[in-house]
Amino acid sequence: MELELRHLTSLCAIADAGSVSRAAALLGVSQPALTAQLQRVERELGAQVFVRDRKGVTPTPLGQSLLTRARGVLLAMDELRRDSDRRGLAAGPVVRLGGIAGAVSVGLADRLSDQLPDAEVHLRTEYSPRVLWDLLMASRLDAAALVDYPGFALRPPATVLSQVIAVEPVFVAMSERHRLADRASVALSDLADEPWALTPYDGAGWPDCFYAVCGEAGFTPRVLYTVSDGTPIRELVATGRAVTPCQAVFACGNGVLVKPLEGDPVRMRHILACRADSPLAENFDVVLRLACDAYWAYAQRRPDYLSWLGN
Repeated sequence: MELELRHLTSLCAIADAGSVSRAAALLGVSQPALTAQLQRVERELGAQVFVRDRKGVTPTPLGQSLLTRARGVLLAMDELRRDSDRRGLAAGPVVRLGGIAGAVSVGLADRLSDQLPDAEVHLRTEYSPRVLWDLLMASRLDAAALVDYPGFALRPPATVLSQVIAVEPVFVAMSERHRLADRASVALSDLADEPWALTPYDGAGWPDCFYAVCGEAGFTPRVLYTVSDGTPIRELVATGRAVTPCQAVFACGNGVLVKPLEGDPVRMRHILACRADSPLAENFDVVLRLACDAYWAYAQRRPDYLSWLGN
């Protein structure tokens, strides 16, 4: 059996619904039929995609990786259909840009629009760098602003131009009332007994790289909260229920402090990747400069971070 789009749709529906029965209702199929389809997929893969219990289903590590790629494929197909519908409607050339949700990708899109006034710049943001990478490889994006981590570096093929925009240390956010709040920086090992809040698996090495450096520091983080949205994470930190690794530009205030980790044990690279057959490729150096400008404009939200970089 070969995996088809309908199988990927079913897997994503099961993950989103949290159970086979709820997913079957949403898809308009019977539960036995959906269960049988899932079993056939797992037999084809030779491993479980979900762990089942009374509460529903939870993706296995293989399932998480498969779901990340499946969502990328399904999103690419949706975009392909939309492109087909609107082809010929744009007044000028279309530039398709992707990026991690945040000010860097938005800033780059704005600068590209100014640089290419006759072009229509489309921006697509995603949580997962892997989804963006798959879209780039599938020719659904012309360029993308991505991130990767130590031990999980992207390895672009010869058909992709890539350059590092910036290398950024991962900091830690804690409550203003935290026992280490008066320190200028914090050793990761000093946080060994803390409850942690982490953002979910992103398909590109997070939070795997964080677990690895915690292991090197002599502990396994006690992760009580896995949250994708920054607002509840901020509340958890401000109220002292958790600490969290974060970008250096994670905003302080309202009960939250952000501090560097001693020795910079975790770093993330911001990368610009562009397909060599993209209309942007011949001006890749210009696009890279715009991406760097967007990053540093973003970094200036934390003047103390810029001061820290100068040390």
